[in-house]
Amino acid sequence: MIPTPFTIVIPTRNEADTIVEMVHCCLKYSPQVLVVDSLSTDGTPSLAKSAGAQVLCVPQLGKGNAIRAAIPAITTELVLFIDADGSHVVSDIPKLIAPIRAGLADHVQASRLTGGSSELHGSFQEFWRLAGSAFITACINWRFRANISDSQNGFRALRLEVLQALDLTETITTIEQEMVIKSLKKGFRLVEIPSHEHARIFGVSKIRLSRVWLRYGYALVRDLFG
Repeated sequence: MIPTPFTIVIPTRNEADTIVEMVHCCLKYSPQVLVVDSLSTDGTPSLAKSAGAQVLCVPQLGKGNAIRAAIPAITTELVLFIDADGSHVVSDIPKLIAPIRAGLADHVQASRLTGGSSELHGSFQEFWRLAGSAFITACINWRFRANISDSQNGFRALRLEVLQALDLTETITTIEQEMVIKSLKKGFRLVEIPSHEHARIFGVSKIRLSRVWLRYGYALVRDLFG
């Protein structure tokens, strides 16, 4: 049986330090790597293209905008999302794809809580990120009687028709919890795979809790009960 092909989507903004290595690593698992760039000023798109990726430039900031823009450009039955900062274990890609190919899942997400994280500890910023993520995940489990451990990880795989059916609307990183909530709400089979999260190789996280916490709360309540 020929394995179902899949597209690897890498959202980026100013990831010139890591994008070439990320593209090269991802190409080992799929010939279709799509870098979706949001207004980088450091040459990330040209570096990604030279490394062998397809590149789609989005004229808005926000990871959610990048992910939503990628959906119409995907032609394979499966799609996998991975961050560009080197924090995800690229060699775990087959583990995320396998349950979908086997017909056991529609949506597979990597879990940092069961796989371990080198990032979500050590400072008050990281503490509040972990606490907020745990609260959101607990709310999701309560609402849908689920048993997931991580609702915020950017490392996940879905069947394309499932991704299209989610009708995603979020423009920032809240799109990840939106994918989880809407998958459960619509009855799709959501599976978790343990995967370690490393600290990003260069730079610092672009997420600032003081700017986004209200959006996370609003999106959570809307999607849980709307």
